[in-house]
Amino acid sequence: MVFKLNINQGEKAWKFELEGESLIGKKIGDKVDGKEIDARFEDYEFEITGGSDNAGFPLCKSVEGLALKRVLLKKGWGMKDNKKGIRRRKTVRGNQISSTTSQINMKVIKEGTKKLQELFPEQNQAKKENKT
Repeated sequence: MVFKLNINQGEKAWKFELEGESLIGKKIGDKVDGKEIDARFEDYEFEITGGSDNAGFPLCKSVEGLALKRVLLKKGWGMKDNKKGIRRRKTVRGNQISSTTSQINMKVIKEGTKKLQELFPEQNQAKKENKT
């Protein structure tokens, strides 16, 4: 099983693919030791901030468990239409990471001895402009 991790550190986000089941059972808001993810993140500590499943449904912190659930949302999270008084029913997945989860968002709580820029040198390069 492959998880796509987005690790946020201030202004920059780092992408990493994790094979394994070390994060299954964790919930949004849980703190994760870097050793559980990879040996390169030995002194790091991360917090799970969100994610989505293999069908694109987002993980919702207020919904317990693994299952899909239709919740009534108003202005704010998950709503693109911010008109006053609008409420919309949307399908979301529970706050627990499972085998159906494909992407996990995390933020750095405690930084290790090596910077993330050193751990991901291929993601440091500036984007090349396409000349047409």
